[in-house]
Amino acid sequence: MNPNIQKLYNIASKPERFIIGLMSGTSFDGLDVALCKIKGSGPETEVELVQFETASYQNDFREELKTIFSRRDADLEKVCLLNEWVAIQHAKIINDCLQKWGYSKNDIDLIASHGQSIYHAPKFLHGKEKFPNATLQIGDGDHIAVNTGIITISDFRQKHIAAGGEGAPLAVYGDYFLFSKKGENRIMLNIGGIANFTFLPGDLDGTKIFCTDVGPGNTMMDAFVQKHFPGKYFDEGSALANKGKVNDDLLKELKAHSFFAGDFPKTIGPELFNLSYLQNAIERSPSKSISKEDTMATLNRFSAETTADAIKSCIEKNESYSIYTSGGGMHNPLLMENIKSQLPGMKFYTTDVLHIAPDAKEAVLFALLANECVCGEKINVGKGRNKIPSVTMGKISFPS
Repeated sequence: MNPNIQKLYNIASKPERFIIGLMSGTSFDGLDVALCKIKGSGPETEVELVQFETASYQNDFREELKTIFSRRDADLEKVCLLNEWVAIQHAKIINDCLQKWGYSKNDIDLIASHGQSIYHAPKFLHGKEKFPNATLQIGDGDHIAVNTGIITISDFRQKHIAAGGEGAPLAVYGDYFLFSKKGENRIMLNIGGIANFTFLPGDLDGTKIFCTDVGPGNTMMDAFVQKHFPGKYFDEGSALANKGKVNDDLLKELKAHSFFAGDFPKTIGPELFNLSYLQNAIERSPSKSISKEDTMATLNRFSAETTADAIKSCIEKNESYSIYTSGGGMHNPLLMENIKSQLPGMKFYTTDVLHIAPDAKEAVLFALLANECVCGEKINVGKGRNKIPSVTMGKISFPS
């Protein structure tokens, strides 16, 4: 028997596993590295976040990614080169974290790598009848495994698509296992580059669970800041948006896209919500001349209203709901104020109260998906409904 197969069998048989979850989002701010201790699997999963760090990317790393990110005219040679290069950089970050935390590679059972998304193409967006949903993440798992000496699980989104999904959002599986609670309707709201949420019913009826993207979270605001305010990567403390005033004409045009009227669940990315989308909305708007600060205030309200509208469209009037937030957008005070103002009566928390740091949540959830890949059984979420395939995900890469 291949000794790596034997090792994988031994890992699956352990009462608990140490798994590093990695998440690199569309904001290119850095790599989230979450060291998790995981017991059990499926609904019996227990997770302890042992260590967490966001390793900031250097400007060179960001600029290289931007040359191929969300671009239909991307250089194929550059895609090939960055596929390996990103993985090597991520492996170095992992090795540095382990040294800093006082762990060796032998202490870690698995690495769960989301990779770096460079293009997301659900069928409704690309519109080509003969082609299915598609998505592409770079940062090859073999290179991470070889450069760390740790078995690596990666490329999770492909199985989701192969089984009938759109490749996103994947948070529903971990949200269901970790955060469902009898007697409380929970909305797990993650505001990253794209905003998404998972609905977890208080009656624990799995057929009601669903997860959906709802529109832009930070992606358009971040892109606007990076273009018009050199040296800044995001609107820290909502400082820019707070100086502006919402332009109602522009807001109306921003919200006019058919995506927002589509049924749940659905997925989207910066392939739609980008600066070209903004420019087209400005050109359709009666207000042709809009200050940068007013644009930022309007983009902030746009993200807030589309998020709140999506939540309002799927809740029952006579039910109570609790919203648990995570992701970079929760640090934008004006964005959170705008969302809360649209959802009066809702109780808002962060996932801190559920013992998972909000900034670490996505990396933790990928660690959980790796745990399911190796030792879980069939995932039965929604019983195949709501575009939630009942599958385990991930491709296994051995160090040697």
